[in-house]
Amino acid sequence: MDLYVYYRVPVGKSTQLEQQAVAMQARLSQQYQVATELKRRPQEKDGLHTWMEVYLDTPDGFETILEEAITSSGLPALIDGPRHIEYFLDFSPCA
Repeated sequence: MDLYVYYRVPVGKSTQLEQQAVAMQARLSQQYQVATELKRRPQEKDGLHTWMEVYLDTPDGFETILEEAITSSGLPALIDGPRHIEYFLDFSPCA
């Protein structure tokens, strides 16, 4: 299952968020063999950027692992409002 996590960050905290999120994702990728991506919308809205963390082909229970990593990374202090998590499965139509 793939996880997509999005949230908003004040523009002035974007550089710090990027550094901390990249480091956290690198640790998770190494420990759990999960492909990761970090994305940001190009435009700001109301002084906020929208960021998205992507975790591909995650193992069972990964959301709990991710929540622990988020808490220990200090990211919640940089985020404005809630983190939204969405789940997607790969879809391969029958031939």
